[in-house]
Amino acid sequence: MMGVPTHRSRQFRLAALGIILLTVAIRLPSLLHPQPIDSEAMYSVVANEIVDGGQPYIDAVERKPPLLFWTYAAVFKVAGKFNWKALHMVALMWTLCAMVGLYVIGRELFDRNTGLIAALFYSVFQPWWAWKNLTFDAEMLMNLPIIWAWAIAFGRSSSRVRPELFLAGALLGAAFLLKQPAAIAAVPLGIYLLLPSYRTSRSLTRTNSIIEATMLTAGFFAALGLVTIVLWKQGILHEAFYWTIADHDVPHVFWQKGIVNTLIFLGACLPLVIGAIMACRDKSEIWTGRTAERTALFGLLAASAIGAAAGARFYPHYYVQLIPPLALLAAPYYACLWSRTMQPPCWILRPRVTYAWLVLTVIAFSIKHWTGLAPRRVPSEAGRYLSTHSSPDDRIFVWGQTLEIYLDAHRRPASRYITTFPLTGYIFGGPIPGFDTRSRILPGAWTTLERDFARHPPIYIVDVQADPKTAQHPVKNFPILAKLLAERYQPVAHTAEGVIYRMR
Repeated sequence: MMGVPTHRSRQFRLAALGIILLTVAIRLPSLLHPQPIDSEAMYSVVANEIVDGGQPYIDAVERKPPLLFWTYAAVFKVAGKFNWKALHMVALMWTLCAMVGLYVIGRELFDRNTGLIAALFYSVFQPWWAWKNLTFDAEMLMNLPIIWAWAIAFGRSSSRVRPELFLAGALLGAAFLLKQPAAIAAVPLGIYLLLPSYRTSRSLTRTNSIIEATMLTAGFFAALGLVTIVLWKQGILHEAFYWTIADHDVPHVFWQKGIVNTLIFLGACLPLVIGAIMACRDKSEIWTGRTAERTALFGLLAASAIGAAAGARFYPHYYVQLIPPLALLAAPYYACLWSRTMQPPCWILRPRVTYAWLVLTVIAFSIKHWTGLAPRRVPSEAGRYLSTHSSPDDRIFVWGQTLEIYLDAHRRPASRYITTFPLTGYIFGGPIPGFDTRSRILPGAWTTLERDFARHPPIYIVDVQADPKTAQHPVKNFPILAKLLAERYQPVAHTAEGVIYRMR
């Protein structure tokens, strides 16, 4: 009899080790990639400015909250700037920590096998389909504190006040400071603490529930207040508020992209979707005694869907925030199927079929990841030229959205506008035929650009909008820059990315 628990413990440890190794294998394309992946370039330019003594929103403009840039800056401060392997290793560890949080929730609600399955699902489906989902981006970053906040809230406590909920609220505040839509994840968790079924399951009074919800709220605003004080002391509070909150309109809803990407997501993550549907129906009463938690997770799923759709751009990585609630809702159902404690309702959900389905999913995703990253291993031609023909102290300016050139050249930007959307009115999500974006130019942006150029003139300017066939914002449509190039610069190179001008 003594050998049974030991055997089960050994099986559990082997399964956990297998999931960790699978996660490493899934993320291997990014671990071996020698360049930043997609939006990592944008965050890295801002982070490098912080490492060099600058400040976000003043020395480098981007619209994400400050904690994201501070996280990147911390990585580069420790590992060195342009250390992409270190950044991707941190992304791996971040993923594993999120998986541990999902395991803790699954174990708390059901058992450790359910927890392992939830972690497995996150490992497989977090980088769903597109190679860009391997990016250490804001969605992956915010998932970690959200998951652990929910793990704390779902945990059992002997206290009726539950002071640990202050930490859960602070984690939700941290998630918001990594990516704005994360704030909505606090809503269903607060509602969960007020549900009658929650009070009944824990023998609480209505007053106890209100106190606990207040504790969660206090933690959330404490985190926001602390960062607000830091930004105020740095003198960038106004700029941070503008770029992270005020400068987020919805000029166009990309319905077609939304429909296509949503259908692809549902198809790629169909096992999770089926599991969530079964959790909703719950004919087998798997969630008996856990109705409050099931309601809260469906609330998180709905909130995450709202967060993914809020910008109306429907980028594939926006859907990553849906993976944690889907994994947690689906895991109990598959735990019962795979332990053969319930009969599958149809052949497609038989254990062997679902095992094969997951294996094929991993293979398909891996093929997409490897083939997507393979052509992007070499630095840009413009970046290589600038790295060779300029000195380390030279500043450069890239006209367009191709800010990878700053990183490939290892040169600092001459303007805070590391991407030129404030100067052009560029609409994130894609071009809109017949729409002149110049009506959306930030008032005073061109004056600010001239002031930046006066402080540190760009020795080189790269025009990535030089091709008249593809240019959304050709220089000729912007007289200040066109005049500057004509009077003070001369073209010195034509690269795959565009034309490089050097100061005369």
